[in-house]
Amino acid sequence: MGKPISDWNPHDLEIHPAGPVLKGYESGTVPIAVLPGYVPRLHDQVLTEAVQDASAGRSRMVILVGSSSTGKTRACWESVQPLTHKGWGLWHPFDPTRAQAALDDLRRVEPCTVVWLNEAQHYLGEPRVGEQLAAAVHRLLTDSGRGPVLILGTLWPEYADQYTVLPPAGSPDPHSRVREILAGRTLTIPDTFDQDALRATAALAQGGDELLADALTRTSTDGRVTQDLAGAPELLRRYEQGTPAVRAVMEAAMDARRLGVGLHLPQAFLIDAAIDYLSDWDYNQLAEGWAETAFADLARPVHGKQAPLRRTSTRPERRPPGSPTPATPPVAQSAGPAFRLADYLEQHGRSTRRAKCPPASFWHAAYTHLSNPDELSSLARAAESRFRLQWAYHLRHQVADSGRLDALVELARMRAKAGDQGGAEALALQAAEAGNASALFFLARMRADAGDRDGAEAFYRKAADAGKVFALVVLALMREEGGDRDGAEAFALQAAEAGRPDALVDVALMRESDGDRDGAEALVLQAAEAGDTNGLVELARVREEVGDEDGAEALYRRAADAGDSRALTDLAWMRAKAGDRAEAEALVRQAADEGSPRALFDQALMREEAGQRGEAEAFALQAAEAGNVDALIDLASMREEDGDRDGAEALALRAADAGHLETLVELALMRAKAGDQARAEALALRAAGAGNARALFLLALMREETGDRAEAKALALQAADIGVDWLHEQQDLGGWWPYGLDPDGTPTKPW
Repeated sequence: MGKPISDWNPHDLEIHPAGPVLKGYESGTVPIAVLPGYVPRLHDQVLTEAVQDASAGRSRMVILVGSSSTGKTRACWESVQPLTHKGWGLWHPFDPTRAQAALDDLRRVEPCTVVWLNEAQHYLGEPRVGEQLAAAVHRLLTDSGRGPVLILGTLWPEYADQYTVLPPAGSPDPHSRVREILAGRTLTIPDTFDQDALRATAALAQGGDELLADALTRTSTDGRVTQDLAGAPELLRRYEQGTPAVRAVMEAAMDARRLGVGLHLPQAFLIDAAIDYLSDWDYNQLAEGWAETAFADLARPVHGKQAPLRRTSTRPERRPPGSPTPATPPVAQSAGPAFRLADYLEQHGRSTRRAKCPPASFWHAAYTHLSNPDELSSLARAAESRFRLQWAYHLRHQVADSGRLDALVELARMRAKAGDQGGAEALALQAAEAGNASALFFLARMRADAGDRDGAEAFYRKAADAGKVFALVVLALMREEGGDRDGAEAFALQAAEAGRPDALVDVALMRESDGDRDGAEALVLQAAEAGDTNGLVELARVREEVGDEDGAEALYRRAADAGDSRALTDLAWMRAKAGDRAEAEALVRQAADEGSPRALFDQALMREEAGQRGEAEAFALQAAEAGNVDALIDLASMREEDGDRDGAEALALRAADAGHLETLVELALMRAKAGDQARAEALALRAAGAGNARALFLLALMREETGDRAEAKALALQAADIGVDWLHEQQDLGGWWPYGLDPDGTPTKPW
């Protein structure tokens, strides 16, 4: 697989060219793009250690996380150079598509290979095969007979967050395997060079590196050296100073990418989408051939051979005669040329256009010109989250017409939410008859909601037979609630054998509540043997709540022995409540040593309860830096309850300064519940000013309560334009706009 590392041109591995160098070459030859000198930074040490481990025979995986053009790919390239002379090869899967190439051939990777997953979202985030790829990567890393291998990749922060943040309880979890494979394997790269790196850059520049010398004339104060080298400032200038037609096309492209359209944007789509981005004046000034002129302008390269919008094409799939049909057939491509937006401008659009809903021409162009069902599904979700219900419905119809049964289920859900139960059931039945297991589950829930227990069970059984293991969990709970304990246990065991031992836990907790302690404990032990220690912890908490501390401790200990660090922190709290703070601290430290994500959180709250406020804040801030802001929220709540309102607000503001605006929103909710509307509104305004949709919606509700309905609607509209998944479920929005909103924000008429 792959080829020797020394045979690769780094630019073929998607390292941004820094600029052409003509010196030393005859006139008329193709300019050769060269790499500027490399400045090692702190993250390079971690990469070096990973390479050393791989060289010593231990497979490793590192995914660099950072914003566009911050040097992620270059860092990966520099790190593998020591392997060049040790016979290692490098494999970059990309043909016919990145995800398909990786899925097809990952099993063929040989020892001493670097697997190059640049822009890993195109692999791990691919909607249809990303989870399969994560599982295949895990197998490659853990199969000692296939190593050593080194897997290197890059991700933007928003993708890393999307894949690693746990979904809300009860919501789908589309990235569970990806989250597992990324855990402990990501490394954040800073956006800018620090002072040490800038001094090293200056030394290379003084030594004759012209590219770095030129970059330092613009970046010596802000440290954005890599972005400058990649041509970001010129790209931004071309956008900001472009003609109205150029800006319209680019904004349509930015919106398409941020809402889920793929890398290759059809020209016909962009031309039609751009129309409503123009003012009436600019539209009337358009000359014949305006589109050709705009695309020609956008194709002109900037520093580093990057173009704001460059023409691209999808490689045709080439397979030997007689090859088996791929599991995931290729998606039909739109006719006509396609274009790719420059990475830096794409990210710029994600940031600056986050609060803007695309105009009507965008949605109409998508409906008319796009054919990829995954892209149309993403746009339908984006439309619905922005309360543009009519366009969401029509886009989903396009997906359903392409043969995607999951779109029929989504249409059924929208019909049911609108009160059309008959239409919803008809669509779900259509999908179910075609073999869609989710449709069976949906029908089962509809029957259950209507009180038809037998009908619900019949559909749950069909869903289970079709592979929906969670249906077995529901059947177990239904039987337990109905008093059929043998039936409940049989279904729970079936679910456990199919990979859902949590069914045993659910039944166990119901038995505990009925007083059958032995039966409950037997079931959670079965679940633990099947790999789910959650039941031991949950049952221990129940025992602790009723005062059975000995029974709780025994269960906590068993869970901890099985590797569940949550049991240690729960046991620590039990010790703290009993006054044994020394033992509590020791248990939390043990949990921290074992990598518990809750350990910092618990240490913060324990120090707060002990009156050690400075240490509590330090632990809470560490937890926030690691991605868990719950400790800051809880500390703020504790100080609020103690009457220290200034202290609570100071914590919330520190969290907000670190980018965690939700802490401000939570504190605002606390103030509102306490009747302090003025301070609640001040906090919500601060979060809303930074673009937090939840804060905007909270402000809307506050304005509604004071009778300012017009301002309430305006704030709710701002929140809707940003788009939040829970927003369309708010009853207030349904009351204001029963049929949704048009793209321009006016209420949609009945449709």
